[in-house]
Amino acid sequence: MTLIGWLQISLLFLAVLVVIKPLGLYMARVFSGERTLLSPVLGGLETGLYRLGGIRPDKEQSWLSYAVAMLVFSLAGFVALYAILRLQAHLPLNPQGFAGMAPDLAFNTAVSFVTNTNWQNYAGESTLSHFSQMAGLTVQNFLSAATGMALAIAFTRALARSRVATLGNFWVDMTRATLYVLLPISFVVALAFVAMGLPQTLDASVTATTLEGGQQVIALGPVASQEAIKQLGTNGGGFFNVNAAHPFENPTALSNYLNIFAMLSISAAMVYTFGQMVGNRRQGWALITAITILLVAGVAATYWAEGQGNTILTALGLDPAQGNTEGKEVRFGQAMTALYAAVTTGLSDGGVNGMHGSFTGLGGLVPMFLMQLGEVLPGGVGSGLYGMLVFALLSVFVAGLMVGRTPEFLGKKIEGREMKFAILAILILPLAILGFTAVSAMLPIAVASVGTAGPHGLSEILYAYTSAAGNNGSAFGGLTGNTPWYNTTLGIAMLLGRFAYVVPVMAIAGSLAAKVKVPASAGTFPTDGPLFVGLLLGIILILGGLQFFPALALGPIVEHLAMLAGQTF
Repeated sequence: MTLIGWLQISLLFLAVLVVIKPLGLYMARVFSGERTLLSPVLGGLETGLYRLGGIRPDKEQSWLSYAVAMLVFSLAGFVALYAILRLQAHLPLNPQGFAGMAPDLAFNTAVSFVTNTNWQNYAGESTLSHFSQMAGLTVQNFLSAATGMALAIAFTRALARSRVATLGNFWVDMTRATLYVLLPISFVVALAFVAMGLPQTLDASVTATTLEGGQQVIALGPVASQEAIKQLGTNGGGFFNVNAAHPFENPTALSNYLNIFAMLSISAAMVYTFGQMVGNRRQGWALITAITILLVAGVAATYWAEGQGNTILTALGLDPAQGNTEGKEVRFGQAMTALYAAVTTGLSDGGVNGMHGSFTGLGGLVPMFLMQLGEVLPGGVGSGLYGMLVFALLSVFVAGLMVGRTPEFLGKKIEGREMKFAILAILILPLAILGFTAVSAMLPIAVASVGTAGPHGLSEILYAYTSAAGNNGSAFGGLTGNTPWYNTTLGIAMLLGRFAYVVPVMAIAGSLAAKVKVPASAGTFPTDGPLFVGLLLGIILILGGLQFFPALALGPIVEHLAMLAGQTF
């Protein structure tokens, strides 16, 4: 680790900190229906979309109606994307002449992008036409991100209101998230990416002459536009197979910085939006503090582990001064690769600029563990916020048990009904991750896809289902995922991680909205101070540690100890 590396990391976090408040305030105004700077430009379009869809923006929905609308919308998106992927050969903008996807791969891909996961069991530059990339994947990048934001805003209203039966209108929230937040920011970021050298063209490829005098065909396409919403919407799906390690997706150190900044900006600002809308900005900052502590710890642990290098390679005569450079782009270096790895897994982004499977055992454990904590650091746009709020409810409930008082959060009493739904939601991740991992580690057709023997092979399987159930989408590498078994089971894990989690969360929101919001009293446990932040951190870590530590001990922990002992598998 170097001082310059830490300076790079610090400047990135400082840039995100600067943008949190103005962007958070702007989104609070958008979702509250107030006039914004873009209202004169987009107000007429918004009204026209409501008329076209037969939507009454003043008619709000109960939690059940809101959840059903979200599920129906997601189902329609899945059907549309599945059809595009299967019929790709017969659709326009296919200069490469690609055939349609196989049914199991199309299922996996459609589920992946509708759930904001963007797990990819294919190489984009050799599988998907420009039409599929733009009308299929990029559209879902916007809509799945907007869906997560809408759900978070509905949960926020449940805590802000008192004695109400409604949480807003899903169609309105989703439209505003897309129209006023994601589209304009993506347009600006895409232009910045084009200026940095990312292609934005409908040409299929270009032929270059190599230094040896040969000919090389280099894939092109509308990369910059997809890259922008990929990061801003915490989607993570790459236009090219190697994702942000590809020079056309991430050509320079500056573009790498913008990638990470774009990932964090909206998700972090959503937490401030929450504080603004519930009338307690200190509460928003308390959650941001907890997020920052865990994320910085993850960056530090990854940076340290990779900076130490691989003792086995050192014993073979490699210079350890540069750390473990296997699977990394030297143009980014250890610090920015570690930062990218921690941020993309602390979020539910899934973009990568290095091969996580080439990290040391500890270096690979940290990104995996950050996902297993629930994708709340700060998680996906919207989804990270309502995930963190579930942990906040669990924290005040535990605090209430310790001091013998009825737990409250922002004036709402937390009782048995809310805790039952919260525990149901929390159990979804271990059920999907550990259940599918256990079966895949024993099933011959699943084991056949593992690229490495020993604990690293188990890590490949564990990471895949962790990434899928956490709606992250990053890959460990080494696992051949494009098989009927993995395409199907990873798709099911993605569905469970998104929808089986969010339905009980919305039920919690409906229950809280109907409760009276009472003022704080002398016996109220304050949830905007250091004590609450510490308790929240403990709850997150204990749940993650108790649920996943045994599996991690068999995989990356054993691998790291073996590396230190000079043993290979």
